[in-house]
Amino acid sequence: MSSSNDQNPPIRLGVVAVIERREKFLVIRRSEHVIAPLRLCFPGGGIEPGESEPVALRREVEEELGVAVHPVEKIWECVTRWRVHIAWWRATLQDSAHLVPNPDEVAEVLWMSLDEMHASDELLESNHDFLKHLAAAR
Repeated sequence: MSSSNDQNPPIRLGVVAVIERREKFLVIRRSEHVIAPLRLCFPGGGIEPGESEPVALRREVEEELGVAVHPVEKIWECVTRWRVHIAWWRATLQDSAHLVPNPDEVAEVLWMSLDEMHASDELLESNHDFLKHLAAAR
């Protein structure tokens, strides 16, 4: 687990879906209308008060991509330098699922390999930290 300064507790909680299919990961390009516009990241978002991580994950992916996901297990967590505590969850979606990006939140949907993500300078910083963790775990 990555952490930040313990004197500065997280100001927000978030959850991220790590969905892998045929050695590629589901990645979104954020819309122009959200924080960190047009950056690449795994789908996910904020956890609302009273929500569990799995419930928030399902809601966020449904809002962003119009599909149902199945949270499998939490595989990592970190606190970003912006004091956002992020829980990274391995999740699945049905092969037949038709992704419908919400244009208010998502500009583009991509399936990217680890190498493609590592090489991208458009990937959010916390996603690079997760990729380092994932590489070490494999």
